[in-house]
Amino acid sequence: MNAVIYARYSSDNQREESIEGQLRECKAFAEKNNMIVLRSYIDRALSAKTDNRPEFQRMIKDSSKELFDVIIVWKLDRFARNRYDSAHYKAMLRKNGVKVVSATEVISEGAEGIILESVLEGYAEYYSAELSEKVIRGMTENALKCKYNGGTVPMGYVIDSEEQI
Repeated sequence: MNAVIYARYSSDNQREESIEGQLRECKAFAEKNNMIVLRSYIDRALSAKTDNRPEFQRMIKDSSKELFDVIIVWKLDRFARNRYDSAHYKAMLRKNGVKVVSATEVISEGAEGIILESVLEGYAEYYSAELSEKVIRGMTENALKCKYNGGTVPMGYVIDSEEQI
């Protein structure tokens, strides 16, 4: 069975070790399951909240060439953090004879696998939305206290020792 690996990390704060770890575990999964890995598609510093990821789109397009049967991801949240995108692209892949599998999440082929996969995808979307709310709340609190939130300091302003503008 021919496979490809899709790996990604979502922010500039993450490092290449994140990709290396994902690739290592996906390759081990492929070897354990007698799969031949043809290539890896990697997006760096791109969120899975949208499908605007160049390597992800290239992988979807390449699936129509019938070169591979399986896409291996470290976890399903690497594929998408949006239930709509996940369902949409998995349907496209199914039409091309390609299945998405997680190297670290055991999801059965039976009926119970359908509900587990739905829960995992829903949780990924929830996590992303909740994290966004927390970041916005923290940045709002910083702004209300005149604290520096990052980015370029406007001309004429300075940041003091208490991180205030």
